[in-house]
Amino acid sequence: MKTPALPLTRDLVLIGGGHSHALVLRMWGMNPLPGARLTVINPGPTAPYSGMLPGFAAGHYDRDALDIDLVQLARFSGARVILGAASGIDRTAREIHVPGRPPVGYDVASIDMGITSAMPALPGFAEHAIPAKPLGPFAEAWDRYRAKDGPASVAVIGGGVAGAELAAAMAFALRTRGRAAQVHLVDNGTALSALRPQAASKLRAALTAQGVTLHEHTEIAEVTADGLRLANGHEIDASFITGAAGARPHGWLETSGLALTDGFVTVSPTLQSSDPDIFATGDCAHMAETPRPKAGVYAVRQAPVLFDNLRKRLSGEGTPRPYRPQRDYLKLISLGEKSALADRFGLALSGPALWRWKDHIDQTFMRKFRDLPQMAPPPLPSPRAAGSREALGDKPMCGGCGAKVGRDALSAALSHLPAPVRSDVTALPGDDAALLLTGGTRQVMTTDHLRAFVEDPVIMARIATVHALGDIWAMGAAPQAATASLTLPRMSEELAQRTLTEILTAASEILRDTGAEIVGGHSSMGDEMTIGLTLTGLCERDPITLGGAQIGDDLVLTKPLGSGVLMAAEMQGAARGDWVSAALASMTRPQGDAAKILQDAHAMTDVTGFGLAGHLHGICMASNVSAELHLDAIPLLPGALQLSGQGIRSTLYPKNRDAVLGLRLEGARADLLFDPQTAGGLLAAIPDGAAHVAELRAAGYEAAVIGRIDGDWPGQISIV
Repeated sequence: MKTPALPLTRDLVLIGGGHSHALVLRMWGMNPLPGARLTVINPGPTAPYSGMLPGFAAGHYDRDALDIDLVQLARFSGARVILGAASGIDRTAREIHVPGRPPVGYDVASIDMGITSAMPALPGFAEHAIPAKPLGPFAEAWDRYRAKDGPASVAVIGGGVAGAELAAAMAFALRTRGRAAQVHLVDNGTALSALRPQAASKLRAALTAQGVTLHEHTEIAEVTADGLRLANGHEIDASFITGAAGARPHGWLETSGLALTDGFVTVSPTLQSSDPDIFATGDCAHMAETPRPKAGVYAVRQAPVLFDNLRKRLSGEGTPRPYRPQRDYLKLISLGEKSALADRFGLALSGPALWRWKDHIDQTFMRKFRDLPQMAPPPLPSPRAAGSREALGDKPMCGGCGAKVGRDALSAALSHLPAPVRSDVTALPGDDAALLLTGGTRQVMTTDHLRAFVEDPVIMARIATVHALGDIWAMGAAPQAATASLTLPRMSEELAQRTLTEILTAASEILRDTGAEIVGGHSSMGDEMTIGLTLTGLCERDPITLGGAQIGDDLVLTKPLGSGVLMAAEMQGAARGDWVSAALASMTRPQGDAAKILQDAHAMTDVTGFGLAGHLHGICMASNVSAELHLDAIPLLPGALQLSGQGIRSTLYPKNRDAVLGLRLEGARADLLFDPQTAGGLLAAIPDGAAHVAELRAAGYEAAVIGRIDGDWPGQISIV
């Protein structure tokens, strides 16, 4: 008998992608806890590594070198990643709130979301400056400023080690770009007071060598658009202002009901807060029994203890072990150029060799996330039925439209069905929806379902809903009602309720925005999650079908291509997190407004599983016309062309290519014509395409005129 997989029974939620959590994700991928569902919540698809920020600011590292890719890490660990910033915890309901989505239920949670160096009490700071933490927004702002030409002026508020490192790095970066620069480091007390005298003296000398002007015991009255206005009436000119003064906790922790110390989550040696089901690590935590300064070394060393204790709390087995921080740690401080200062046990050494040492430590840490272990798949059973290996293929089956049956197999199966005989059912060959006549009202009906390709039920529900609505919008109908058909992986009743609530809430929000309602549905449990919807829509006028395209019509596409190749790459851990995030944003974008703009189209379809070429071929066959495509005019999702050039393909790609005879153009861009799209754009044959595209772009769509209907050779497509 086949051994069944354990059902999911407990939810572990990691709030933030800090150093501890990144390491926990990696360890979880190598040794998951059966029956536990893992979720990580982070504002963006990456988490910057603070240890390399000064090197990035100096220009020694590019922007990508700074980031831990949480999307790839989540794929490795089997976790769902939620891209959003947590805004609160309801400990009674055991829910974490993230704006823009339903609450996230938890059984055990951990907080590692870092700190901020924003200064809300300093007038003008929020309007005219950018804090050094969170690192992501700061890094992007500095990247833009550093790339400019002409004189530069910078002010860094906060004369601690972090501020000194940044000031030296910024001065070095601007000088090496040939920009005349004034860099100021401002502190309201004595700068570098946390360092021992010898180390502080050397760091002061390094600041002077980089041309940084140090202002100590200097009170700032206001941050302005032109710089800093001081309490003594003087002004410091600065066109780029940042703050690195003091660690500030995120404000929503104040409403969490957890015990706090100066706003930071108070934790015991086991890293548990006053609520034993909520852990905290890194800079957002305060170790009550062994207080230590905010430093990444502690977060890194907390990770193995956190991993063990989370597993013990989830399983209810074992005694949690304490974390015992070292009394002192080696401080390796960047000096702007490729030189570093080492401070420990009263000794202070500096020079290029220490920079190389620091660089080695930082790169070794980052390689843990860039070079994730390749976990071997389980061996195939033996003996087995002939053809099993060939049917399985050499890569995982794609989800979404990439998992659908090929066009030829579907057409062959449908050909065996008898023609409709009811007078109130109109056959529309090639269209994905049926036209019904009910009491004199024209109604369209369609159904679609998707095999999940992301772990987050909310994102998957949004994609499935937008995808199913595509057939209604493509026919120019107004969405009316929907029933849901859901399959969940085996899980406990409590987790099933959480998951169904997330799915139905997310789907209902999109449907209600279109004027439609969910009126019922069916749910079951199986091997994996699938989400399907059956929809009806109302037509106030004749529906738009595949069969009306006319010679001279422009071809307008409302969304970029590439979701199939991007999701195939994501399954292989080969897609960057920001590319995946952009693809998900495109797939969850509804197209009701686009359908209204294109309501005068002669023919229209949504671009889904058969790819752009397949769906255009369907229009051409139904309309008895031919078309030309302008390959370079077709919009593409970020990363799609690069991944296609690497030979990454969706599992449905070969069947899509074989289904469009005569279109044999080679190359990475041409291959994307056959890429199956999930919740793809609308493709319309319409007069005056340029005017419609201008209207679509004004509404926020990445639309383009990509070709035209050019002749009466049924099904022929040419590329220009």
